[in-house]
Amino acid sequence: MVEKDKRLELCRKLEKALKYSRFIHTMGVAFTATSLAARWGADMEKAELAGLLHDCAKYVPLDEMLRLCREANLPVSDMESRSTALLHSKAGSVLARTAYGVEDEEVLGAIRYHTTGRPEMTLLEKIIFISDYIEPGRCEAPNLPEIRALAFSDIDACLLKILSDTLSYLGDSDKEIDQMTQMTYNYYKETVSGKEEN
Repeated sequence: MVEKDKRLELCRKLEKALKYSRFIHTMGVAFTATSLAARWGADMEKAELAGLLHDCAKYVPLDEMLRLCREANLPVSDMESRSTALLHSKAGSVLARTAYGVEDEEVLGAIRYHTTGRPEMTLLEKIIFISDYIEPGRCEAPNLPEIRALAFSDIDACLLKILSDTLSYLGDSDKEIDQMTQMTYNYYKETVSGKEEN
């Protein structure tokens, strides 16, 4: 895990930066991420760090998120430019570097893509994306028992199920669908289907 003193310092800093309910969620994601890392042979320290920092920009104002992304030369879609729910992941990857001193590109990538996913995700990116959805405090999403079991038996099938349920929810509620989420779903639908045929 993250070195003990650094971990405590990081947790204290996050507790001040986040609403308490979000801080509890963050601790749940970090715990789940280390569990999945142990299951799938990923680096547990990186998984914990990415889990702790995945929502570090959650309460940054939208105009500040846009500034962070612009200064880091991160492209922002039109939809992202109007949504803190989407943009906090990209802004968080910048904040993790500038405010929390994270230089590891794998950890920063996992923070950046934890909301939408992306085609060809790294193992760590998959772990943080899934952990954010299934951590113990989550209870609203449908099919959670099935998804939680899948996370430990078939990580790609789990990823696809989360993406499918997310797109169904957005479609049913007439909410706008982010292009990257759709692209990620299309990619993993093909990937998982291909594995099942072999």
